Parts: sequence; C-alpha cells; structure tokens
Amino acid sequence: MSVPEKNPPRPDGRALRIGMFAIYLVLLTWIVLWKLEVPYIGGGELRLVKWVPFVPGSGADGSAPLEAVANVLFFVPFGLYLGLLAPSWRWWRTAATVAGASLLLEAAQYVLALGSSDVTDLITNTAGGLAGFGLFVLARRRLRARTVPVMTRVCVIGTVVILLLSGIVVASPLRYAPPRDAASTSEAYGDPLASSFPSRAA
Repeated sequence: MSVPEKNPPRPDGRALRIGMFAIYLVLLTWIVLWKLEVPYIGGGELRLVKWVPFVPGSGADGSAPLEAVANVLFFVPFGLYLGLLAPSWRWWRTAATVAGASLLLEAAQYVLALGSSDVTDLITNTAGGLAGFGLFVLARRRLRARTVPVMTRVCVIGTVVILLLSGIVVASPLRYAPPRDAASTSEAYGDPLASSFPSRAA
C-alpha cells in the first residue's frame, strides 16, 4: 500500500504566468495595431516605412518624446514576463526576442496599412523590454527566493490594471487611432502606438 505524501507539491503558478503573458500580448497587439479600435485593414496610403529613427523622414514627422516614452512603457511588462518565464536567459536573448516581436508588429502595420512602420518604434520597444528584464534582475538580487511569487503578483496586477484602463478607453468617446480616410494628413503617418492629440468620435 502506498503512503500518501504529507506535503503534496504546490503548483508553481507557471500556468498563471503564461496565461497572463498571453493576455498581455493580445492586448499589446490590439493597442499597437488598432489603438483599441475595432480591427480593420487600412488603405494603401497609410503604408509607410520610416528608416531613420527619431528625426523626420520618408514623409513622416520626427518622433515626439511622449510617443517614445509610451513605446518604452508598453514593452516593460514584456521584459518582466520573460524574466519570470525564462529567468536563465541572458540580456541579449531577451533583447532579440523583444526586437523580434516588435519587428513582427511593425511588419503587420505595413501589411495591413495601419500607419507608419518606424525604426524608432523598434528601438524604443526593445529598450522597454530590456528595462523590464533589468527590473526583474534587480528584484531577483533583492528578493532572492521570493522573486517569482512577488513579481508574479506585480505582473498579474499590472496586466489587470491595463485591462481595466483599456476598457475605460474603449467605453469613452476618446479615440487615438489615425483617421482611416486621411491619406494626405501628417496624422495618418503618426506613431502607431500613441497619439499626441486624442480626438473625439463624431
């Protein structure tokens, strides 16, 4: 007869972390590509590639500081989640993963004609992911054995807060997506992640 274990192993919460990471990725994609609007395919006039970072070029304006900061902040959770799910990774592997995901989003923007595909976004998004991974490394040095449960709670709470804020934005009259029929305006080629001047829906 087998003797039951006195202290059965507790679930480590990995499934929860993977699930919340998946929710974050879906939300991030929705924000980057459609700015919380109903998904759509744009017109060919919105298909633009801006190769020179931070400065005006290719028919697009230079990157506003607020837009660059928004890009960084939106990708910080990416680095945190990678730290939780792949704690043995070196920083360069994390950077490559974040840069690859950002490149896929920029390519999707071009294919779907949703706004400018900007090298600036690739740089700032990768910087945000590295910042998040760096925060995880610092937390691991400070918290040691408590790192995973503490950072899991931080990521879960942060993801839930972002979900709630996104719901508020969707329910509000504010709209941040570029106009679909504004082919000749500079707003049509603005940064696909953030808009300096939100507009109200008609």
